[in-house]
Amino acid sequence: MIDESYSPKHFRWSLKDKVGTITLARPERKNPLTFDSYAELCDTFRALVHSSSAKAIVLTGAEGNFCSGGDVHDIIGPLTKMDVGGLLKFTRMTGDLVKAMRTCPQPIVAAVDGTCAGAGAILAMASDIRFATPRAKTAFLFVRVGLAGCDMGACAILPRLIGHGRASELLYTGRVMTAEEGERWGFFNRVLTEADVLREALKMAGDLARGPTFAHAMTKAMLHREWDMSIDEALDAEAQAQTLCMQTEDFRRAYRAFIERAQPVFEGN
Repeated sequence: MIDESYSPKHFRWSLKDKVGTITLARPERKNPLTFDSYAELCDTFRALVHSSSAKAIVLTGAEGNFCSGGDVHDIIGPLTKMDVGGLLKFTRMTGDLVKAMRTCPQPIVAAVDGTCAGAGAILAMASDIRFATPRAKTAFLFVRVGLAGCDMGACAILPRLIGHGRASELLYTGRVMTAEEGERWGFFNRVLTEADVLREALKMAGDLARGPTFAHAMTKAMLHREWDMSIDEALDAEAQAQTLCMQTEDFRRAYRAFIERAQPVFEGN
């Protein structure tokens, strides 16, 4: 159960006012991922589907960096010694983490500071909303270790965020995208000071958590599903989705609040 008592082994978790915060916390190595942290993050996001306590998620890193990607010693080294079966198992597991992030119903707000590289850049990319500091350095650097840019959904998701040409440049070169570029290109929603980035991410997540959570979950699901729909298919799917939302008590609460000139208090049902 993902609630206040949840105690993961490979990152920090806190839950306050319906906002769950995941903090990658290996600051001495700029918060890299290991085989175990990949798996535990995937399990966590999948379990959030059943959480009645967490209504929105903030994803961040400890002590001035977001995530430096896969740990060179704990992941990259062992991968060079695996057979094809072991490699495919690993790459499918990393893809499953992105699937879990995209299909968990809670909106995910990433607060990005400092290094955001490799799989760390993917974690930011797979989030729903991204805030950064001016010193955030985002790099899809797979090419720098002799790998393709088609890692963890980057070739599918990144062009939709920043455009095909810009995504191609980043994935072919592995160069750093500055925070200013990221905001201008639409990767980052906002660039904030180091003192403000986590606070504003928590505020955004709190606002979302107080909103109509069934409707937010539907919005997230449809944003994901409609990528490969035609406009006509999307219109039909949205008609059905909105019909479900119109049957919720939150919809009725909003109507009553409007009539009474009051602020609606949503309860998620």
